[in-house]
Amino acid sequence: MTKNSSPEAEKLFIEGSFDKATNTISYLVGDLKAKEAVIIDPVLDYDHRSGTVDTASVEALLKRAKELDLKIIWTLETHAHADHLSGSPMIKLLTGAKIGIGEYITKVQEIFRPVFAADDLNTDGSDFDRLFADGDEIKIGRFTMEIMHTPGHTPADISYHIEDAVFVGDTMFMPDFGTARADFPGGDAEQLFDSIHKLLRLPDETRLFMCHDYKAPGRDNFAWETNVKEQKNNKHIKNGVTKEQFVEMRKKRDAALAAPLLLLPSIQVNIRAGRFPKAENNGVHYLLVPVKAKNSDLVLTA
Repeated sequence: MTKNSSPEAEKLFIEGSFDKATNTISYLVGDLKAKEAVIIDPVLDYDHRSGTVDTASVEALLKRAKELDLKIIWTLETHAHADHLSGSPMIKLLTGAKIGIGEYITKVQEIFRPVFAADDLNTDGSDFDRLFADGDEIKIGRFTMEIMHTPGHTPADISYHIEDAVFVGDTMFMPDFGTARADFPGGDAEQLFDSIHKLLRLPDETRLFMCHDYKAPGRDNFAWETNVKEQKNNKHIKNGVTKEQFVEMRKKRDAALAAPLLLLPSIQVNIRAGRFPKAENNGVHYLLVPVKAKNSDLVLTA
């Protein structure tokens, strides 16, 4: 039996790659028979202490795709991440793949353009190759991937539904860990509740793939695959939790959470489809850190 006619080649191929530095899972998803694939939520390695970037994680994904003889046709973002920098531009450069994200990235761009004085940032989403609307579809070989708008964590969050699998971004985590925060600018806990239940209306056996795992207390291993049936017992929504109860819980919990370590650099890069702000006259790219003084009278300006 040839490789292309094997039982495995007839199935949708899914492989997750866990980034320990950011607890992010990137996915290689493809059709082994048609030799086409996409990468979901790729990570650009970034050292915040030194301000240096590396491409090892992207290179590993592309090496794996080459081993499987898969052509990367899309690099897909579930949202503008606040915890890692996107590796999509490198994938596009090396493979010709297009970069896709949800259409409401424009709202996120509008929110953050003044925060970072980002005069070079277009707020029409044109840095991306395609902005997906709810219900849009793309083909990956013989398989069709449908876009589901799942806002709440940010206005632009989307999930990717293909066959019996959904890549849910930051909407939910593993059932023993809970759900995503909704306190970033543009976030909305009520929308998040609705998005979660939109996903939970899928058949119980539908596989759900997480974007992050932080290994809940008592669990020995990192994990990122669950299903609808298991998520109905998610610690934040089980036992008939109402929308009002969920919103109250999220607001209280979010108020106690620290900002992600890479929030400021990640947002600046990811709202530009993974590119850095334009270089200054010295040829160096800079990421801004807006300073908020608790007592402006004590801030030295001289």
